[in-house]
Amino acid sequence: MSPIRAGDCITDAMAAHIYDGVRNRTLPRPEWTHPAHLVFATALLDDRCLAGAEASAPALIRAYNESVGGVNDDAAGYHHTITIFFLRAICRFLAPYADEGRGARATRLLASPLAATDFPLRHYSKARLFSVEARRGWVGPDLAPID
Repeated sequence: MSPIRAGDCITDAMAAHIYDGVRNRTLPRPEWTHPAHLVFATALLDDRCLAGAEASAPALIRAYNESVGGVNDDAAGYHHTITIFFLRAICRFLAPYADEGRGARATRLLASPLAATDFPLRHYSKARLFSVEARRGWVGPDLAPID
């Protein structure tokens, strides 16, 4: 499968490929794009609700990163604040579309402002977001609230 890009039309099968690939550590590294992270979050939220997604995402993403030769340290790999920020923002964004299929909702998400890689910087200063503290644990926004 080719890497998912912002604006792509996502099928349920594509969403399952990303979700299962991360959980099973079989997703090829080139397919782990920013849009794929968002598709993964959509599926994780479906399966585990927000509290469950926040609880399980760190271990799932860290394990996947390590499985493809990545590291999770103070400079690279898993970033807790970005993960939790996106899970919360995506949960709010997708709430009105709960009756739609996973692929359709992921397609909406990838066509939204949340798909921009710099979306968190509307809420965080670079210094705060890219701090070691934010990478290791939750740090709230300093520019604008999430909602």
